[in-house]
Amino acid sequence: MPETLLTLTLHLEEVLSLGGVLFAIGIYLALSKRNAIGVLMGIEIMLNAVNITLLAFSRFGESPRPLDGQVFAVFVITVAAAEAAVALALAVAIYRWRETVNIDEIDLLRW
Repeated sequence: MPETLLTLTLHLEEVLSLGGVLFAIGIYLALSKRNAIGVLMGIEIMLNAVNITLLAFSRFGESPRPLDGQVFAVFVITVAAAEAAVALALAVAIYRWRETVNIDEIDLLRW
């Protein structure tokens, strides 16, 4: 009998592989983009990869407190939301001042 979506089982290795691939994509985006918004998107992808890994260990681990992974994931989501709000506010302020969000052209320490 073929597996349907309702009976599909995932293993820890598959979920960790997904988290690793997402983290690698996030690092690539954060390091290769010259646009501040692209860098922020890469950081958000890395944080989501960490959430997937935390939830995988929470689901597949043998712990006396099985909700630890979910609690840490909620904290990571909270920090990610705060980071995104502050970073986007800074990007808007820098755009208004320098009229660019290109990271190479933003040299705030030069007068």
